Amino acid sequence: MVERVRLGANYWKLWSASVVSNFGDGIAGVAYPWLASAITRDPLQIALIGVATRLPWLVFTLPAGVITDRVDRKRLIAAMDVFRFTITLAVALFVMIVSDDLLDPTAGAGTSGGRFAYLMVLYGSALAFGFAEVLRDNAAQTLMPALVETTQLERANGRLWGAEMVMNSFVGPPLGGILIGAAFAVPFFTNAATFAISAILILSLAGSYRATGAPEPGTRRSFRVDIVEGVKWLWQHPLLRTMAIVLGVMNAMSMMALSTYVLFVQEILELEAASFGVLLSAGAVGGVIGSVIASRVSQRIGPGASLFTAIALSSATLAVTGLTSSAVLVWAMFVIQSFAGVLWNVITVSLRQTIIPDRLLGRVNSVYRFFAWGMMPLGSLLGGAVVAIVESIGDRPTALRSPFWIAAAVYAILFVYVLPRLNTARIRQATAAGS
Repeated sequence: MVERVRLGANYWKLWSASVVSNFGDGIAGVAYPWLASAITRDPLQIALIGVATRLPWLVFTLPAGVITDRVDRKRLIAAMDVFRFTITLAVALFVMIVSDDLLDPTAGAGTSGGRFAYLMVLYGSALAFGFAEVLRDNAAQTLMPALVETTQLERANGRLWGAEMVMNSFVGPPLGGILIGAAFAVPFFTNAATFAISAILILSLAGSYRATGAPEPGTRRSFRVDIVEGVKWLWQHPLLRTMAIVLGVMNAMSMMALSTYVLFVQEILELEAASFGVLLSAGAVGGVIGSVIASRVSQRIGPGASLFTAIALSSATLAVTGLTSSAVLVWAMFVIQSFAGVLWNVITVSLRQTIIPDRLLGRVNSVYRFFAWGMMPLGSLLGGAVVAIVESIGDRPTALRSPFWIAAAVYAILFVYVLPRLNTARIRQATAAGS
């Protein structure tokens, strides 16, 4: 029996920081859309919150990659956690001050001026939060190869995502729903506290985490030249280029389906805040299953077949979600979809961490995420538009179901597209060449 390599104290500090901050994210995952639905019932206005959160992935991802390759990645992550703490604390204070208006439709939130002002606060905070998230998440992924052995990346990533999913989807959302019932501002204060704790844990990592060959502080280098280098490296790698484009389309479709999800839950499934939180717990169940067995599935059937399976499962679950009015069945579909998402991520992220040179890891990751995550705000906007258009020519229930059906169809098309392009032989060839 082969003894497993220990992951090390620094890894577990990163793991703990991610667990704590994702606990807060899970609470926020219920609190923010519920806050938006208290301000407006317009699907396009609600979708714009998702657009604001994800827009930085489209406009700021490439510069973020350059920054990640130039500075100490540990300090960058901690700084972004502090920034997110500040933003969330400000939102919590805002909600505390205006909570009476939000809960009383005859008060400020019930007037057009009140709704506009409150939405501007929500859009502005979501945009600022998104910029911080771009820097934080890009730096965090580049940190992992410095903490564990290359052979342990799938295992380390799997454990990290499993714990994140538990907090983000199983523990956080139900608690968020309960806290909203207690006081509208409490979940936002709790979320702010988790970012502060995460920053402290990240700063406790031993050592410095600058990229190999990173310029010394004060050295003048062109952002444009550095960005072009990262873009060229990814674009000339046919496997990663295909993965980035495919993931961009998948993420756009997922965001299209989820941008008005809170309205689907309230009007089709007829759930209240606490039950909404329980519904979101499905992500944790599927995520934990995926984190435990993803590497085994990859080894058993091959990474290529695993990616095909992830796409096929996602297509099927989206179609069923759009057809049903059963909260139990929707919960089950989200379990399967979350498993598929983690299976895809464990394989593709570990591959990137293995084959991209450390000096380019931040920039190439940022280019990859430009395609993969930059499509999210477009998907969110499309989701709100689809609901509005279908409702204008049909009925409200059909409109709220339509994004799921469209997303399922696009996923099915992607499955056919990737069959000859993301097979196991190509993935293993790229891994061997980059190791």
